[in-house]
Amino acid sequence: MGHKIIAQKRGKGSSTYRANSHRYKGRAALCKLTEKSITGKIIDLINCPGHSAPLAEIRYDDGQHILIAAPEGIKVGDVVHAGAKATVRPGNISKLKNIPEGTSVYNIELQPGDGGRICRSSGVFAKVISKIGNNVLVRLPSKREKQINGDCRACIGNIAGSGRFEKPFLKAGNRFKAMKARGKLYPITSAGKMNAVSHPFGNTRSLRKSKARPAPRNAPPGRKVGMIAARRTGRKKRK
Repeated sequence: MGHKIIAQKRGKGSSTYRANSHRYKGRAALCKLTEKSITGKIIDLINCPGHSAPLAEIRYDDGQHILIAAPEGIKVGDVVHAGAKATVRPGNISKLKNIPEGTSVYNIELQPGDGGRICRSSGVFAKVISKIGNNVLVRLPSKREKQINGDCRACIGNIAGSGRFEKPFLKAGNRFKAMKARGKLYPITSAGKMNAVSHPFGNTRSLRKSKARPAPRNAPPGRKVGMIAARRTGRKKRK
């Protein structure tokens, strides 16, 4: 009898695949969308197991209490601003259309008021390249350029924690504990290295592990892996 593949085991919701979200400090998001400028103060820097970067706890003068990914160069007690009058300083929040070209930004919204969706990992930042009408061209950490609505907001600066990859784990156990804290599976085994009962791609009878095995669209769970309902297979014919 075959084993459950990883995709099926995840659906069970066991502790192996469930993040310990009760230990997380909160959601990292920008303040509520407002037309007026507000002033806040950084009251604490927090280490959260659910985020790769440290979090900054900010209390604004209008009563808002938020957490954001902390930028480099800030400390407890610093004053930050959000709104149209926010200057180009780390930790300030402003609309993309009000940010000068060449400025480093992070935690960028895709829709005005969604709190930030992209460029949120430690040590990363995006660059404001140019402004095209009501849109703003932003260069992402992947070097890809994306046009975003100018009314979307972003946090100015570079996210702290850029040296996260400079210290090696040294032991597999340390890596296992770090992944377990975030509910990530570790170690990860490729499908071709598994036994035949553990995955449709797993066997030791074939030397060619990269053979394409398209699965039909109506395949049962456990077999629906790899190329699902592929439109075409094989090499493309030259014209």
